[in-house]
Amino acid sequence: MIFRGTAWKLGDHVDTDVIIPARYLVTSDAKVLAPHCFEDLDPTLAAKIKPGDIIVAGENFGQGSSREHAPIAIKGLGVSCIIAKSYARIFFRNAFNIGLPLLECQDLHQVTENGDTVSVDQATGRISNERRGSTHQAAPIPEFMRRLVEAGGIIEYVRQKVAAGKAGS
Repeated sequence: MIFRGTAWKLGDHVDTDVIIPARYLVTSDAKVLAPHCFEDLDPTLAAKIKPGDIIVAGENFGQGSSREHAPIAIKGLGVSCIIAKSYARIFFRNAFNIGLPLLECQDLHQVTENGDTVSVDQATGRISNERRGSTHQAAPIPEFMRRLVEAGGIIEYVRQKVAAGKAGS
């Protein structure tokens, strides 16, 4: 699958409290959470992000609490994927569990600005910043993780396997 969208650049160490402030954790409904995503960082950012857009972040994206609300809120905005230098491990797992693909790329953040058009081939890890004319390489998303994303997350993946009589594979 290839993603193509407008880049929204965030910095290093964006934590889960910045992604979705704790005051909104009374629900896990993506449609309710999405408008408040990044609210304490930039109150206008959630309204600017359109379905298919891509977040480009620095180091340790998603640090902080283990709340699943953070990737749920981002997915609720319609973000197609996040590309960061690195992720907090619990955020990484929570994102794939809900079907939000993440890629790690060390140099994209340096050459990307808000509004750039970025395309991503999740199978090969090839990333292009079309505005800047640069190409970057991320680790490809492993096949099993791509299947989780395609299914919409781990719950839907397991439901599909159970329905097909293949719960153990």
